Amino acid sequence: MAVTPATPAASVTSVTPEASATPATPAASVTQAASDSGRARTRAPRAADPGPGGSAARSGFDGSIDASPYQGYVYAYPHKSAYRPLEPRPPLREVWAAEPLESLFLYLHIPFCEMRCGFCNLFTRTGAPEELVAAYLDALEHQARAVRDALDGPRFVTAAIGGGTPTYLSAAELTRMFDLTERIMGADLRAVPLSMETSPATATADRLAVLAERGTTRVSIGVQSFIDAEARAAVRPQRRREVEAALGRIREAGFETLNIDLIYGIDGQTEQSWRHSLDAALGWEPEEIYLYPLYVRPLTGLGRRARDWDDHRLGLYRQGRDHLLAAGYEQVSMRMFRLPGSSGATGYCCQSDGMVGLGCGARSYTSRLHYSYEYAVGARQVRAIIDDYVRLAPGEFAVANVGFHLDEDERRRRHLIQSLLQAEGLDPVAYRERFGAEVTADFGEELERLTVRGWLEPVRPPGPARGTSGSEVGGAGRLRLTAEGLARSDAIGPALFSGRVRELMAGYEER
Repeated sequence: MAVTPATPAASVTSVTPEASATPATPAASVTQAASDSGRARTRAPRAADPGPGGSAARSGFDGSIDASPYQGYVYAYPHKSAYRPLEPRPPLREVWAAEPLESLFLYLHIPFCEMRCGFCNLFTRTGAPEELVAAYLDALEHQARAVRDALDGPRFVTAAIGGGTPTYLSAAELTRMFDLTERIMGADLRAVPLSMETSPATATADRLAVLAERGTTRVSIGVQSFIDAEARAAVRPQRRREVEAALGRIREAGFETLNIDLIYGIDGQTEQSWRHSLDAALGWEPEEIYLYPLYVRPLTGLGRRARDWDDHRLGLYRQGRDHLLAAGYEQVSMRMFRLPGSSGATGYCCQSDGMVGLGCGARSYTSRLHYSYEYAVGARQVRAIIDDYVRLAPGEFAVANVGFHLDEDERRRRHLIQSLLQAEGLDPVAYRERFGAEVTADFGEELERLTVRGWLEPVRPPGPARGTSGSEVGGAGRLRLTAEGLARSDAIGPALFSGRVRELMAGYEER
């Protein structure tokens, strides 16, 4: 699994994102969020949204939050399955006309992998021939020109390349990808944090040399398990010696940040084997480690063997969390752990700044519209979408195709979700300054329910509190999930979705 994303770590995870089996942040969560694109096949149209404050705009937040701690990874909001075809399709120049462009995230999506892991539902295809890769890079260049023409003086402060597995591309193809990105988009990739996803099989010396020369600062590798039998159980046919060799090449290349992704909840995995993988990862002293729960998804191989193992996964999560904290890592989100002082901070803020996505699986974010191309999971449908993308006429890239319009309620809700799911929590002062309202007035009922469960707490700054509102969840400090609240991020996030988004997601037909 090419797990991605993450982006400057704390500020972007939610990202990436939205994009799936997993993701990451400094490019994991954001790459996932970015790559999990979204044209959904829909059933009958639903009733129109009544607007901010209307019944469809409110979150359900019912007893389902207590049913399972693993309901869905919220790397972005709204989820891709809430996207719908845009009619009429708005020109990108109009979409971006009134948007701030001084602090943007640039994401490139490469939808190719050498194999399909059993847990993966990313937008990717395997075994792409050389001519298809060349045609895809041609289309990427056409899209980049159209997008750049729509942006008036953009400034990119961070960038990520995800997939798929971007290093499926050869060294020459990677060079072409970097060339067209810098030449057309005007992004100085050597001057900003740049994250790249890779895999044990494709982290070859020649490819890594290109990444290092072009300014890559973070490499994320999906290991998942250091035990061969567990890797096979996850339908990831790799051997530990191959993983160790790839990690050695990454370290030799000298990247600032190495991220290792691990998965817990694999069939046959025990506390002892999980500890073995954790210690094997720690032996490489990675600046970041992501711990992902195994999800069994519809339309994936493991999805056909679903069973209830919530308690087992939750126990392994707590074990992994405590082990990494004891090893000196700090927790950034439910999934992300990093060494204090690691590089990667940027000026990008996922709650408010825009994202520009290039590639047929990429999302783009403005303040009022999230948009992308068509989305699918099934191999046949993914291949068809990629084939359509590479045949598009250049002018077709100048419009937004499918997406979701964010009204005022959805913008506030997105800020709430993406803040609470970070370990540092939500700053009520920043919320008030942005929206002109108290977060406790907008979401008091939801916050109180989390507090009653012991999953949310106010964290006050040292010294006398100022401006205390008197609310149990208000005050001068931040609102932060407790340790148990963070453990249940995959239930809390979906519980905060609006009624409108839930209706659209319910009408999405997986394919």
